[in-house]
Order: sequence, then structure tokens, then C-alpha cells
Amino acid sequence: MAIETGAILIVDDDEDILMAGKLLLRRHYPQVDTCADPAQIPQFMAETNYAAILLDMNFGPGESSGDQGFHWLEEILGRDPDAVVVLITAHGGVDVAVKAMKIGATDFISKPWQNEKLVATLSASVKLSQTRTEAKQLKQANSALVEVASQPKQPMLGQSQAMQTVLTMIERTAPTDANVLLLGENGTGKELVARALHQQSNRRDQVFMTVDLGAITESLFESELFGHVKGSFTGANKDRVGRIQASNGGTLFLDEVGNLPLHLQAKLLSVLEQRQVSPVGSTKPVDIDVRVIAATNLPKDQLTNEDRFRQDLLFRLNTVEIVLPPLRDRQDDIPVIAKHYAELYFRKYNKEPKAFSRGAMKAIIGYHWPGNVRALRHAVERAVILSSNRDFLAADFQLEDEYTPATNHSHLQKKQRNQQDDQEHANTELNLEKLEKRTIEQALQRNRYNISYTAKDLGLTRAALYRRMEKHGL
Repeated sequence: MAIETGAILIVDDDEDILMAGKLLLRRHYPQVDTCADPAQIPQFMAETNYAAILLDMNFGPGESSGDQGFHWLEEILGRDPDAVVVLITAHGGVDVAVKAMKIGATDFISKPWQNEKLVATLSASVKLSQTRTEAKQLKQANSALVEVASQPKQPMLGQSQAMQTVLTMIERTAPTDANVLLLGENGTGKELVARALHQQSNRRDQVFMTVDLGAITESLFESELFGHVKGSFTGANKDRVGRIQASNGGTLFLDEVGNLPLHLQAKLLSVLEQRQVSPVGSTKPVDIDVRVIAATNLPKDQLTNEDRFRQDLLFRLNTVEIVLPPLRDRQDDIPVIAKHYAELYFRKYNKEPKAFSRGAMKAIIGYHWPGNVRALRHAVERAVILSSNRDFLAADFQLEDEYTPATNHSHLQKKQRNQQDDQEHANTELNLEKLEKRTIEQALQRNRYNISYTAKDLGLTRAALYRRMEKHGL
């Protein structure tokens, strides 16, 4: 017979009972301790974490009330509320068993016991304890995962009037269970707003489930969202809980909902209206309790087009509608956002912090940012990696090269002004070490890194130039 895991403690004032119990149970458990004096129970528990404790109800000649057993049962559970305690007595009855169970005993055995029954009862009690422990650990782990997963991946930055309007809407809407529809261009932070709504809601301790509807193929839509049962289709080797059911009690964020085809919109609408989901292959619907936050980058005129989006689904989703402004409409926030990400990437790439020159800041504030905050973040990250200047210059962000060609006169004028501002900024630098480094950098660039020509322009020998390049890390 297989050996169970865990240690067992037998507490009884009858030495024969202790010996018989130990001889029986040590064939099933690796450690069996015995205790004739219940006053020693605290010491035993302090030294060993027992899988189960067999506790006599009466100690001493003539005792039959069971009060001592109840007392020590409460003492044990006071020290370890999850302890598995099986009571044993020669004077058992229904009333005694009921009282013991109410106090917290796991089971009850009468003397004289049957060996098979004692082993089976103890085994079942230990497995119950292990299940409770695993469930408790799983709940704690799940709570930790929920907390981590629900946290915003980045802060919502900005003090502009447009952002204040959004934050006010979040504050007013979050405590309710109203469905919310988020509208805005790509990169405006719709997922950040969804997470903020969840974090400030009454469901904050439950799961925040994100579903990118634009990334789910039509063939897997029902399986992913609604789940499936084993054998419902080829490849369904086991039951699977869908995303909607997995978010039960929490918040379901449906990103890119505008990309859903009309026939799938109908299925989603049915689930939201009935508050039930039926896994693929199952005939038993499952009740759900979720708050839905949906997001799309579709313009409002396309959402209200019945050929593109079901109006009954739109009505179901947009109890509250929050429109996120593009970055070009909140230029006052650009310096704060740019500096935040610059500091983030300085730390990430172990780069020396640097400031934004006047020309650089004017360039990024005046740019139209078709990718919004996401594009600004990427531009700052690239500048942190590639910039070799003392401060960020307009050219470090490569805005014209990557996004729009400089085709009109006003744009060229703006570019020239930014470059002029950068030059003026450089001219104010008085630190000799930095001036020397910058002069050498400019000379190298002008001569396309030809050492001989650069040394001649600077009035240095090749050896002297090499020494200065090494000194400045060039």
C-alpha cells in the first residue's frame, strides 16, 4: 500500500490505544507521533506541521462528558485554523458529533475502531485538508495575478483640458456597472482608460480580461469567447472556459470591437442581452456577471452605419461613451509625456540623462503625431538610443524622415527655426570639456570621420586627436 504524505499525531491517555494506533498508521504515513498528555499538544504542533491529529474526547479516569476534547479541539484550531482534527471516543453520540463538527472537527471515530474505517476516515480527512490548502494557495495566487494584471502598464499623463474631461468621465463612470464604449484613434490610450475604469470600480479585486477582437479569427471566435466542451470539434481534447466566463465577476475589455463582422456581432449581442454564455458543444448555458468595456478606432459616422455595425449592439455597449482626444489636440501634454518616457528609457538602456533642446521640444510639440502617444513613445525611445548630442535635438526624433516629407515652405521654415534654436542652445554651453567633445564630434561629421582631415581642421596631430577621442568616448 502506498505511503501517504504528512505526519500524524495521536493524542490519548490510554497507552494501549496509542501503541495500537501507531502500529496501524505507520504503515500508511511516514511519521506517527503519540502524546498521552494533551497539555503537550502545543509543543508538538510547534515542532511539526501535522497532516491530521487524532484527538481523544476524554482524559482521566471516569471522564465521559467530552468537555476536555472540546477544549483541546478549540485550542488546536486556535493555533491552526486549518488543522485537520478527527475526534475519537468510547462515549460518542449524535449530539457530541454535531457539536464537534460545529466547533471545527473534520470527522469523528468511535472506540473501539475498525482499522479499515480509521485508515479510510483519516485518509479522506487528510486529502480534504490538502484540497483546502491548495484552494487557499490558488486563491491567493489568483488574487496576486489579478492585482498585477489589472494594474495600468503605464500612467495616464497630461493636465490639458481635454485630458481633464476624460479623467472626470472615468471618475464618474467607474463606480457604476454601466457598459462603456471608448472611441479614439490608435495610440490614444483606450486600454489605459479601460484599466483605470476597472481599478476605480467595485470589481477592482476581480479579473480584468482583455480580448483583442481584431486578432481572433472568425473560426475561433466562439471557442475563444464562449469556451467549448471536450469533443465539440476536431482538436477539442478537453473542456475550455471561454474568455467571457473567465472574467465572471470582473471586467471584460473588448478591444477593436468595430472589426467584428456583422454575423459575429449578433452572437456577441445575444450573450450580452441574456447574460448567459453557452460553450461550443454544450446545451447548458452558464450565467455570467461581467462589466463590458468596449473600444474601437472607428469614427462615429461608421459606427452609426447599419451596414457596418449593428445599432442594437451599439446601444448595448455605449451606455456611457468616452472619446479620447488625439495627441495633436492636447499639445500641452506633449512635454510631460516626452520627458516621462525619456526618463523611462534612460533607465532601461542605462543612458546618461539629457534635456530637450528648445528646437527639439518645439518640433515634437508642433508635429501632428498620426500614431498619437504610442508614436511619441517610440520616437523618444529611438532618440534615447541613437542620440549622440549633449541634449536632444529636433533631428534626433527623425520626424520628417519617418512620417511626412518636408514638402511645403512653412514646414521648411519651421525646420530651419528648430535647427537655429538647437544651434543657439549649443552656443550657450560654456563647459570646456563639453565644448571640446562637441567640436570634435562636429569636425568628425564634417569630414566623414576621416581622421587625417579632422585632425588638420582641428589643428591637432593624429595621435592627439586619437587621445581626445578616447577621452570623450568617441
